[in-house]
Formats: sequence, C-alpha cells, structure tokens
Amino acid sequence: MNVQNDRAAWLKAGQAQCCSPPQAQGRPYRLVLLGAPGVGKGTQAELLCKGLGTCQLSTGDVFRAAKCLDPGELSPALKEALDYMRRGELVPDATVLSMVRERIRCLRCPGGFLLDGFPRTVPQAEALEALLARENLTLDGVLSYELPIEQIVTRLSGRRTCEKCKAVFHVTTRPPKHAGVCDNCGGRLVQREDDRPEAVRVRMETYEKSTAPLIEFYRQRNLLVSVSAEGTPEEIYQRSLMALKV
Repeated sequence: MNVQNDRAAWLKAGQAQCCSPPQAQGRPYRLVLLGAPGVGKGTQAELLCKGLGTCQLSTGDVFRAAKCLDPGELSPALKEALDYMRRGELVPDATVLSMVRERIRCLRCPGGFLLDGFPRTVPQAEALEALLARENLTLDGVLSYELPIEQIVTRLSGRRTCEKCKAVFHVTTRPPKHAGVCDNCGGRLVQREDDRPEAVRVRMETYEKSTAPLIEFYRQRNLLVSVSAEGTPEEIYQRSLMALKV
C-alpha cells in the first residue's frame, strides 16, 4: 500500500524526514510553477506530482504549517516570516531566501520538485539560480499558466465559502445541493470580499504588474513554458506534459 508523502522535510526543515520520499517516474523534473489566482495552478501541481513523481514545495504550505508548530520548533527565519505576516506586511526577500536555504535538502531530492509560491520576484529568482548552481542543479522549466482576465473573474467571483468549515463551492462548476448551504456542515455559504469581481480585477492587475519582470527573467533564460489554463484539469495537465515534452 502506497503511503502519501507528508513532506515533513519541507514543512518542518531541520532533521525532519519525509515518511515516503517521492520517486521520479523516469528522470527527475525540477520546475517552477507560475499562475494568477484562479487559473487552477494548485490542481495542476497535484496532477504533475502524481504523474512525474515529484514533490510540491509550496512556501504557502510552510507558512500554514508553521502556525501550528510550537514556538520552540520555529527556525529564526520562519519566526521572522510569521512576525511580518502577523503585522500584515510582506515577507522580505532575504527572509524567504533564508527559509528556502533551511530546506536545501528538498531541492536535492532525487524525485525532483515543483516550486510553488517561490520565487515571486527577480531577486528571489536570481538567488534560486545561484543556490541551484552551487548544488550543480538546474531548472527544467518554468510553467506559466495563463487565462484571460474575464475568465479568471468568472471563476473567482463564482466561489462561495462556508462560514463554519471553510469548504469552497462554486455557483456553476461545483454548486451545493441546496443554494447557499454547505453540503458538509450546513453552514451559510458566503462570497469573500476578495472574490468580488471588482476585487478580483485589482488582484489580477497587481499580479500581472509584479510577475511581468519574473516572466521576462525566465523567458530570457529560455525556461519559460506558457500553458493555456482553459479547459478541464486533465486537458490542461496533458497540455503541460506536451509543453515539457514528457
């Protein structure tokens, strides 16, 4: 029976060991995933990890896991990152890089990796490039999932979240059995403020402005792989494999 990888080495760092290290299906792939909120990047990460045998290394997952750790288990970099987040401030590049360096074993994983949420800026991308070079490693590609902004607005503005258990539904693609009522706990379904159409457009403009230099950075290095995020998850996944020439 296969045991799902708990990604302990990534989430906890230090001497933590993964219960079931990933095994690459063929050669290991080392990838960076880019994509605006609503393009389905998370779903593609799951499909790629399953198909390629790689491990998803999400910085967001590290931050979420850190909130559940005992203060004594937090590394200096992670503690500093959480302090910034509690104040509602962006985590500086230097802090993020320190956090990634603490997890250098994961970048050396023989199963490969999918970096999600890092790098977010050109300085972070340059630091990652130098970090991998010191380990004699290179990226195989940077998958950039793209979707017209109006389709993203439709996807995100249709989301409804349960006030109690936080389960997520969609008015068209994943409607609840009873309108406005959570299937899981019976809680009220609401539209989050940042899922309203006007808020989504502002988020997309911010994302495109901040990500444009990063996309150009990887384009100049012939690593950028643009993938249309239209269609079903399986169609997008197959498109990703074709783009990577798997």
